[in-house]
Amino acid sequence: MPGQNRYNIPFTLRNLILSFIFIGLLASCHSSKEISSKPASKPGIATHALGAPLAINRNEFVKYAKTFLGTPYLYGSANPQKGLDCSGFVLNVFSHFKVKAPRVTKDYTYEGKEVSIKNAKPGDIILFTGSNHASGIVGHMGIITENGSKLQFIHAATSKNIGVILSYFEGYYQKHFVKIIQVLE
Repeated sequence: MPGQNRYNIPFTLRNLILSFIFIGLLASCHSSKEISSKPASKPGIATHALGAPLAINRNEFVKYAKTFLGTPYLYGSANPQKGLDCSGFVLNVFSHFKVKAPRVTKDYTYEGKEVSIKNAKPGDIILFTGSNHASGIVGHMGIITENGSKLQFIHAATSKNIGVILSYFEGYYQKHFVKIIQVLE
């Protein structure tokens, strides 16, 4: 019968299902493929989890995050020797401070306490949508490094596989901004 395939699924329904699968794969900088899961740069047993504000020095947190500057971007990876995606980068920073953090970017959506851009501090987590800014689904993230005359953050940039860099909150990032969360005291 025209418009159907060998499984008797109408052509339009099949296209709709495939579209949802494709959108789901693009919604996060975390990959659905096997994740490179070598331990974070300083292995240790996690003694804290996200939830209550963490007693971590914000300056030390940002200072450690900056040690990853220049690490190449690698989709789906939390292994700094191979490269990092955005959530793999943040995971490594938290792991250094023995914090069990989510591996998938969208899992940060309901973590911490939301703060305004004006009240953001170094060490706060900034969340963005993925490539479809209208979706509202968190698909990219970084760590605030300063909030003086301009808000700056560190993240693993996906564009052209740049890697871990510092960026200002402007242009593309303003368009894809979701919120800033505070997880440190």
